[in-house]
Amino acid sequence: MAAEKSSKAVRRVILAFSGGLDTSVAAVWLREKYGAEVITVTVDVGQNEDFGDIEARAEKLGVVKHYTLDCKKEFVEGYVFKAIKANGLYQGEYPLSSALSRPLIASKCVYIALEEGADAIAHGCTGKGNDQLRFEVTIKSLAPDIEILAPVREWGFNRDWEIDYALKHGIPIKPKREKYSIDVNLWGRSIECGPLEDISSNPPEDAFEWTNPPWKAPDNPEEISIRFEGGVPVAINGEKMDGVKLISFLNSLAGLHGIGRIDHVEERTVGIKTREVYEAPAATCILKAHKDLEKLVLTGRELRFKEFVDMEWSNLVYTGLWMEPLREALDAFIDVVEERVCGEVTLRVYKGSLTIMSRRSEYSLYDEELASYSGSSTFDQRWAEGFVTIWGLPTVLARRIYPKKISDRCIYGGE
Repeated sequence: MAAEKSSKAVRRVILAFSGGLDTSVAAVWLREKYGAEVITVTVDVGQNEDFGDIEARAEKLGVVKHYTLDCKKEFVEGYVFKAIKANGLYQGEYPLSSALSRPLIASKCVYIALEEGADAIAHGCTGKGNDQLRFEVTIKSLAPDIEILAPVREWGFNRDWEIDYALKHGIPIKPKREKYSIDVNLWGRSIECGPLEDISSNPPEDAFEWTNPPWKAPDNPEEISIRFEGGVPVAINGEKMDGVKLISFLNSLAGLHGIGRIDHVEERTVGIKTREVYEAPAATCILKAHKDLEKLVLTGRELRFKEFVDMEWSNLVYTGLWMEPLREALDAFIDVVEERVCGEVTLRVYKGSLTIMSRRSEYSLYDEELASYSGSSTFDQRWAEGFVTIWGLPTVLARRIYPKKISDRCIYGGE
């Protein structure tokens, strides 16, 4: 194990608690190391766990108090909806599921820490991943005087040591080692480690829970219509739903048809390339439909600029900078643009494929009479003659003035 990190006196610690091996060991270890009271906090963001069992586990570990906070609605409306409006995808693939939940969990730990008069907040993140940034930057931004403890990182915990420690201290562990490292919330399911570390092989089917393999999906395609208001989904197939119900319903429906499997090599903030596998059926459908609707209602200039905004927004969230003022400034721009992103997009799902079938909006900028190539088009083609001349004027002028040698190189590819 690594050398221990010196710390000021710690009397009471808030521990972000999942109930897994890392945080179970941390709960006992923090009490043993510091002689501190440990208060555990579990935040429900839709991970479908037995929260009664997690609380009972925390009490068996000797914590003085446990909090279970139902934050599904807050997670969707305060975090996921912002990601939808920003077309939140890291490196064009990852829908930021875990990345969105961490600042919410961290902020709840800060709230409990202030309520309970705690000296420190602890988490179970490793030094290799992105979650340490997401937790710690949020905590430091909200409560700079509270100490942060990261036992797994600071004292070099590893799986074998944790199992030995658990056995010596009577910490109940699962008899069989978990094959994967998994994180789940309403917006997505993240799967890492084990067989997935061999990037030359396909992900084993036992890694997936939310999605059918395409060859086992229903034989008949299904159409799904998503209604958006102000850039966020509000109804499926004409039925209005709150955000939590809508995402849960779409996860089940699209997952049945094999939609939402993501497998890519990801660039972590610490510089490590890692193979990441995700299941995100609802996110895949909603983001595709949302982006298609934006193309219908936003001007070309808005779309081009928003692509840069969306990419920067996604990078900020992925790298743990939810509290960065730039993120709030980008949200302000996005919120104004998204006021007009209202309408309905119909998708067809079939054996792992996702196709846009139709779209309509009261703010549509599509004019059929203007766009038509038929004789009834209202576009006067004579307008284009002057436009072509003005549009190409700088380029044509430059080629007249530049030496012929440069023009020849452009045409013939010579030196």
